Amino acid sequence: MTELDKDIGRRIADLRKSREWPLELLAEKAGVSRATLSRIERGDTSPTAVVLGQLARAFGLSMADLFGFGAPLLNARVKRDDQSVWLDPETGFRRRSVSPSAAGFRGSVIEGELPAGQTITYSLPPLPDLEHHLVLLEGALMMTLGDSQHALLPGDCLRFRLNSPNSYHAPGPDPARYLLTVITP
Repeated sequence: MTELDKDIGRRIADLRKSREWPLELLAEKAGVSRATLSRIERGDTSPTAVVLGQLARAFGLSMADLFGFGAPLLNARVKRDDQSVWLDPETGFRRRSVSPSAAGFRGSVIEGELPAGQTITYSLPPLPDLEHHLVLLEGALMMTLGDSQHALLPGDCLRFRLNSPNSYHAPGPDPARYLLTVITP
């Protein structure tokens, strides 16, 4: 496990305890087994992107807030070496927090890289009306938002408010690399 995986586990445990939720209640709210949650909180396993989405929704947080932990802004400049990188153990999706969630700011910037042929599907958005601006940098990306599909090529930007199930698919042959700006309502 990486330090980020352990930090995420501690963050989830802290959020659950601050709400005075037993593990069983979080499991019910998130649709994740109690055993899996326990292993995540202890830092024994890395959650998948889908599980993190379910947990963010259960807590009423954006994914950026779940990763950024609402940290205070210490410096205006976020050096690349200080940007946390998380890897989805299921799909190989790599998420770098370019401009992480911070107190006093409603937006964050994420760099995502989804390997060719992989798909990440979120059944529900973590928060209603999250504003997204996705710019594809490399590869190809098929975005599904509810019943709408959007084929993106490098340089394309897709702007949307997230209020439906959604998925990211990299059809290949190269990985899809993109920047995603997320703004909380």
